Amino acid sequence: MKHQIKYLGLVILLIFFSCSTTPEGASVDMAYTEIAAPRTDQENTETDERKLIKEGRVVFESGNLSATRKTVFDAVEKYKGYVSSDQEYKSPGRKSNTVVIRVPAINFDTLLSDATKGVEKFDSKEINVKDVTEEFLDIQVRLKTKKELEQRYIDLLKQAQNVSEILEIEKYSGQLRTEIESIEGRLKYLQDRVSVSTLTMTFYESIPNETEFGKKIKNGFRTGWDNLIWFFIGLINIWPFIFGLIGLIFGIKKYRKKK
Repeated sequence: MKHQIKYLGLVILLIFFSCSTTPEGASVDMAYTEIAAPRTDQENTETDERKLIKEGRVVFESGNLSATRKTVFDAVEKYKGYVSSDQEYKSPGRKSNTVVIRVPAINFDTLLSDATKGVEKFDSKEINVKDVTEEFLDIQVRLKTKKELEQRYIDLLKQAQNVSEILEIEKYSGQLRTEIESIEGRLKYLQDRVSVSTLTMTFYESIPNETEFGKKIKNGFRTGWDNLIWFFIGLINIWPFIFGLIGLIFGIKKYRKKK
């Protein structure tokens, strides 16, 4: 009789494993029907807060690139943000600076206002808000369900009778753990994007274009001025000889007049 009971238990365990070997995700879906329950009113109340990802991008001209840059970085520090990327570019007729800012979502609007204070016209201004509430809740439910299923695997492992059963349970438990870690990574990513907004700012300063002829004239004046300075420096270095020569010339002239 004991042998029959043990055999019956083994058959039930094998049936459970055979269900787990159905197409990918089927075992977990079957577990959902056993574990998942409708959300309570308390859970629905907690989802009233929308999960929003806010991003923005602005481009504008600056009269003074250094002053604008200081204004932007002061605003970043004031509103507890940080700069994740800072790039400078220079092209004919233009110098520009592109800064990618991460800032707490609650401070996004005030930082943008302070950082662009005094800007009369934007070349472009784009603010995007994406609602990820549904995905956020779906991931939370899936994560909860999979963790409950993982706990069932752990409990089942304690009841395993031999090595083959242990190895089989650990196999499916390992696959489930991989899925849980993947879902947790996605949830963490969404939480970061929701709590911290991204603002990309590009500001530039126009530089008058110069022709090649104009550059040569400009360089000629600079070179001539440098040579003039070096000429005076050379005169200063030999001033005793110059005064001695002038004295000699006057002495010769005076001598000739007397003679």
